[in-house]
Amino acid sequence: MNWDFLMEQAIEAKEYAYAPYSGFRVGAAVLTTDGRIFTGCNVENASYGAAICAERTAIVKAVSGGDKKINAIAITSDSNDPIFPCGICRQVIAEFANEETIIICGNKNGEYKEYKLEDILPNAFTKNEPVFKERGII
Repeated sequence: MNWDFLMEQAIEAKEYAYAPYSGFRVGAAVLTTDGRIFTGCNVENASYGAAICAERTAIVKAVSGGDKKINAIAITSDSNDPIFPCGICRQVIAEFANEETIIICGNKNGEYKEYKLEDILPNAFTKNEPVFKERGII
């Protein structure tokens, strides 16, 4: 599938990144099952631990906007190489993904490759874990 439109949104979101410490700007765009697009950028903080990645920013905006199901997420940076989500972002993507969710990893030129979640996070810890069922949580 052609994901150029989503990658363009991620590239635009990257322009708003606040990265005074690392200088590494990242942008992300989430396409929800409702067809809406939510964008995000990384926002760093002097305490480092308070920083948030672009992927999680976009996902939090989607969830707070009422969409909790992700069809695709595009990620880009200023790098010549495609960027992949960090471990925390992969886990957050897993929380709102489905079996068909596509992760689009791009570079600064808009070139990208597509991956399924299971390709970049095999054996993800999800809400379908037996421990949740045993406790009656789901």
